[in-house]
Amino acid sequence: MAEASDLFAGLVGQAPATALLAAALDQQRLAPAYLFCGADGVGRSLVARRFLEGVIAGPKGAPSVRRRLQEGNHPDLLWLEPTYQHQGQLIPASEAVAAGISRKAPPQLRLEQVRSVSQFLGRRPLESPRCLVVIERVEAMAEGAANALLKTLEEPGGGLLILLTAAPERLLSTIRSRCQQIPFRRLSPAEIAEVLQRQPPVPGSGPPAPGDPEGTSQPLAKADPPELLELAAGSPGALLQCREQWAALPEGLADRLWSLASAADAQGAGSGPKAGGNPIEALALARDLCEALDGEQQLWLLNWWQWRLWRQRPDPGVQRRLESLRSHLRSYVQPRLAWEVALLELSGLGGSP
Repeated sequence: MAEASDLFAGLVGQAPATALLAAALDQQRLAPAYLFCGADGVGRSLVARRFLEGVIAGPKGAPSVRRRLQEGNHPDLLWLEPTYQHQGQLIPASEAVAAGISRKAPPQLRLEQVRSVSQFLGRRPLESPRCLVVIERVEAMAEGAANALLKTLEEPGGGLLILLTAAPERLLSTIRSRCQQIPFRRLSPAEIAEVLQRQPPVPGSGPPAPGDPEGTSQPLAKADPPELLELAAGSPGALLQCREQWAALPEGLADRLWSLASAADAQGAGSGPKAGGNPIEALALARDLCEALDGEQQLWLLNWWQWRLWRQRPDPGVQRRLESLRSHLRSYVQPRLAWEVALLELSGLGGSP
């Protein structure tokens, strides 16, 4: 009989995690709940699907089961993710863009979603030995949902739960203690390159090389601005998202933001108002940012700006001001006003940041 480790063949960079799960399958000693801990985009979801394939079909796995798990249509699997509330409906975060949902506030795992887990685990499985539940970004729960999940973990019945989190410290200690923790690590640059070589090319991700008009064979270091690699921080999935965000920016917007900071730097911004600044440009940029980008895009661009500013001029005062801007964008402050005040200050026109 093939070993369960064969299920995880081809996965990059997570050998310790897959070894633990393979041993559980080989020995048929499955915990009722697992906590997959690690940064977003390092392979937790993919490993979860392969592991569940082994639970359903045995150590040899089955192509048909793998396909159905990938497509999300297996009758014995409930896969939950944080949602947005829109017109009385819960819209999964992965469908928010297509549905045209405002993404100013972060998505949440709702109490009704967690309650559905208990209902799902209480039914008889149709094809699998047990009912299976995966919850993404489990740290995105309010107190009521967390308490409901704890009750489910205390009485899981015959089901199996997998919780995915990038921030286990934000979970109740009682939730963590009822799960077997599986650590996922960040990948090295070489491993990221290996993962991304298997992905379909992203148009516009880098300047094309001679004989490669689409730019699909560019080496990793040449295809991406340095800030994108730093923002990804060892996560192939995060780098793919950064590429998408970068490609989606209106042409020239990032350059305008950087030019404003560069001009302020040349004038010595951060020590008080300076002559020669351009308040009209700062206000126009704030307007264009808010008209062209939704909340998540604004936050991503702010991350990029922070990284680039820190690499150019590691000024703690500037970084504190940008963190304040981030806090305002995540709260109920009018985004355009928040950008206007921050850009005026950082360009040396509104006082010290």
